[in-house]
Amino acid sequence: MSGIIHAVTLLVVLLAGASLAGHIPMAVLAAILFVVAANMGEWHEIPVLLRQTKTDVSVWLATFALTVFADLTVAVEVGMILAALLYIRRVSTTTTVARVTQDYLDDGRVHVLQDKHIPEYVTIIRIHGPFLFGGTDQLDAVADKVDELTSIVVFRLRNMTALDATGLRALEDITKRLKHSGRTAIFCGARDQPRAVMEQAGFTEIAGSDNVCPNVERALARARAIHESERLSSQA
Repeated sequence: MSGIIHAVTLLVVLLAGASLAGHIPMAVLAAILFVVAANMGEWHEIPVLLRQTKTDVSVWLATFALTVFADLTVAVEVGMILAALLYIRRVSTTTTVARVTQDYLDDGRVHVLQDKHIPEYVTIIRIHGPFLFGGTDQLDAVADKVDELTSIVVFRLRNMTALDATGLRALEDITKRLKHSGRTAIFCGARDQPRAVMEQAGFTEIAGSDNVCPNVERALARARAIHESERLSSQA
């Protein structure tokens, strides 16, 4: 609401006092721009950014440095190019060629859903493919219908091949939104690269260490434990 008031005020100033605005001292305008830039900086996000991967931090530092010492347009262009190159690199590293062995088949059984009972209080959502910037908006469909979800939501990450800072932020946001609505988010089956990104950024502190499971079998067991705990609490 305050943003709308500010916008309307600025519009009135431009329409009614444009000629007078030209007499405002440059020092005053510089001070206003400095305060606006400081407020837009979101400095509290810097510690979170520094916990991302080295490549993500490097892109941010390069964009920040170019914004300060060069030009905003140049900074945005270079930042987008670096982010695109990083995207290509992450997608390319997810391609693997390997022989199917008995150990591989045995390891995959705990991730299979076909032979497992899914309780009525559990919703399972899978993320398939690289979850990088440009694709995280697909999670909005889940966020927009939080009230329609069950009390426990399991995110199956077995087929999520790559994760970046934007994707991680989307997972954090949906976790907080579910928690705020009284629901529990459980994440399971993350592969090596996504799991490393989540661990480095301290994702378990947000989701809860017990709610990050190695496979869907453990996730369903965790869901049953949560449901039983809630049932006993309601009876007490």
